[in-house]
Amino acid sequence: ITYINNSPDELTYLWLQLDQNMRAKDSDTYKIRTNSISDKMNLRALKGLEPSFDGGFKIEAVTDENKKPLPHTINKTMMRVDLPKGLKTGEQFTFNVKWWYNINNRKEIGGRSGYEYFEPEDNYLYTIAQFFPRMCVYDDVNGWQHKQFLGRGEFALPFGDYEVSITVPADHQVSATGLLQNEKDILSPQQRKRLKTAETASQPVMIVTPDEAEKAEQNKSSKERTWVFKAENVRDFGFATSRKFIWDAIGVPMSDGRVVMAMSMYPKEGNPLWEKYSTKSVAHTLKWYSHYTFDYPYPVAWSIHTDRIGMEYPMICFNGGRPEADGTYTERTKYGLISVIIHEVGHNYFPMIVNSDERQWTWMDEGLNTYVQFLAEQEWERNYPSRRGPANNITEYMSGDKTKISPIMTNSESIHQFGNNAYGKPATALNILRETIMGRELFDHAFKTYS
Repeated sequence: ITYINNSPDELTYLWLQLDQNMRAKDSDTYKIRTNSISDKMNLRALKGLEPSFDGGFKIEAVTDENKKPLPHTINKTMMRVDLPKGLKTGEQFTFNVKWWYNINNRKEIGGRSGYEYFEPEDNYLYTIAQFFPRMCVYDDVNGWQHKQFLGRGEFALPFGDYEVSITVPADHQVSATGLLQNEKDILSPQQRKRLKTAETASQPVMIVTPDEAEKAEQNKSSKERTWVFKAENVRDFGFATSRKFIWDAIGVPMSDGRVVMAMSMYPKEGNPLWEKYSTKSVAHTLKWYSHYTFDYPYPVAWSIHTDRIGMEYPMICFNGGRPEADGTYTERTKYGLISVIIHEVGHNYFPMIVNSDERQWTWMDEGLNTYVQFLAEQEWERNYPSRRGPANNITEYMSGDKTKISPIMTNSESIHQFGNNAYGKPATALNILRETIMGRELFDHAFKTYS
């Protein structure tokens, strides 16, 4: 890590986030949970009463440029690295952290990232994030944001440039934050041609077809290859990899003349739902969020299929929404998929680019994003069944038990009814401001200026 001190203060130490330590056996996350013992309990429920997974970062070394050990202190999900001398404004310091951790099975213990195991064919699908020690934010108002990560309050992160090499089995596909640097070494001439076609296509183009993905599932290469990605001016990095992945893409033109690639990777278990709606939902989000805020500044936006609800990182998000085994799905599943993709891709704007502190104020992340999600949903089709945004959808919550209704300005770990408070209430308030109090012209100008 090369850290540049852009603050007006001299720094004598640096703080890093160790997010995976929320799964360590001594994590405070377990201490804030409530549970109960009933008359009849299965083994899984009994195991849930105390931590059993060997989670958390295993920090093997923290060293300077010359491999000399640096004094450091690990405090749960935070690590302080003491500097050999004060780091003045504009100066930089380079250091190394050597670490590893056990990747969690999302089905068994949950998590924002991890792996899913497909037993019938003995294959895995990995969605990997919060996988390295990440820099904390230092700002000249509050100092270091080193509030412990307990699981709910999300992230405050500084912007940086990343170069990441990911070595996987040779038949795996990889999607990640940033641009693939060694495309000619990784993709076949046919795949590169398909990607070029997708830039100007009117419908998503298959880069890796269902048949090609199914062959990879069955053959299982024993060789490896390394994908190299670079990302500039992002606050985080995530990736996904599997031999099961189908890949499709379409270009989305921006007002400044650039073409952003909207793309999806998903296993056959996601179809026919995913090939119909995922990449189209990504493209739709980029178009309408750009309309209401600013042109999407990054080159790609990914939607990756998982068995979980949804989670976001710069340029890539992991989204749930799976049809039945026979390929059928309900209207609720369809709209749920479109909505979660709009929401998670939308998080590129709030908070990934408009870099608010989610650890402290959830509403500035989830509330603002849910509001623009509502606008984008209504542009998808007339009378889209939006859950949050319309005022009538929140009256039951607002008229409920006042002891369970927190002010919007409540810290993320202390909110009652998290979804209604941090997502629904601010989104509805912004909608009322736009439609009833200020009017669309005034509000849209103000919101675009803020963004």
